[in-house]
Amino acid sequence: MSSTLESKEHQALRAAVAALGQKYGREYLARTAREGGHPDELWADAARLGYLGVSIPEEYGGGGGGIAELSLVLEELGAAGCPLLMMVVSPAICGTVIARFGTEAQKRTWLPGLADGTRTMAFGITEPDAGSNSHRITTTAHRDGDEWVLTGRKVFISGVDIADATLIVGRTEDAKTGSLKPCLFIVPRDAPGFGRSVIDMELQAAEKQFELTLDEVRLPADALVGDEDAGLLQLFAGLNPERIMTAAFAIGMGRYALAKAVDYARTRQVWKQPIGAHQAVAHPLAAAHIDLELARLMMRKAADLYDAGDDMGAGEAANMAKYAAAEACVKAVDQSVHTLGGNGLTREYGLASLITASRVARIAPVSREMILNFVSHQSLGLPKSY
Repeated sequence: MSSTLESKEHQALRAAVAALGQKYGREYLARTAREGGHPDELWADAARLGYLGVSIPEEYGGGGGGIAELSLVLEELGAAGCPLLMMVVSPAICGTVIARFGTEAQKRTWLPGLADGTRTMAFGITEPDAGSNSHRITTTAHRDGDEWVLTGRKVFISGVDIADATLIVGRTEDAKTGSLKPCLFIVPRDAPGFGRSVIDMELQAAEKQFELTLDEVRLPADALVGDEDAGLLQLFAGLNPERIMTAAFAIGMGRYALAKAVDYARTRQVWKQPIGAHQAVAHPLAAAHIDLELARLMMRKAADLYDAGDDMGAGEAANMAKYAAAEACVKAVDQSVHTLGGNGLTREYGLASLITASRVARIAPVSREMILNFVSHQSLGLPKSY
């Protein structure tokens, strides 16, 4: 990206993170996943160098930057073949929500650890029967004296086994209207009644997916994050960074695949010239590069709007960035595998598994169809069908 759009500080951060990523690479992450482990060494190195905490306020041990810096870190790790999925969840969602809305005690308890990587936090919003409709969340919380009691289920929650706590989205009853409103609660991993079971995924990744059960989980009053009456605002304060970081994850993955394909196309010779000399090979790779660059520009816009405090503007841009990045990633991976032919399906080249992985960005944390719904309703003013 040219210096007219990216500061020298961002360029230096990008180069430094890229160097760390090259030290580990895709084989490290693939081996870790095959062995059922976690990328602890990379996580610790990224934390030690200050990359995990770039968006957390300085007074709590972070770098004092924003989602723009954090998304840059994830993108470059992805481009090196070793993205850290828990960056989307722990510092981006949970760290941002606590930094913006948490009590002073919550900030001091959690933010330093989230910044230096010694603590992690998962995020639980998706439910078996709610899907993308957060208004159908059935996990409920009610007061019992000085405590909160949570009951419900969550599904497809990443990294619960390694997280010290999970930021759970529940719903409480509004005393004035009787309707349910969303609220956020910090649930420690060892809380009585808090159960988890791993979901058997076809996708091989170091971060496992879990179904959670909350069976009368009792929490102290200070487990509630922020104002009980501002739950929706707080919720979307976490969801916008999630979409921006998912875009970074997808762009990084697309860049990694494209680089492999370009290198192959430069050197692979079947007739007189490298296959990259043929427009049928070169043009689709060029188009994939263009799409990734366009998605990156929208991601940068979304991050800048969010960091500037424009939540409404960031909401539209974050959804668009996530949509564009997912589409660009899927196309880049598909074309890269196709460029390598049979080699694209071998473990040696490490691209075939990305066919499955790239689909994730189209599905999570919100499907492309729901993003199109958002844009058609919010941006274009078209009527809803639901």
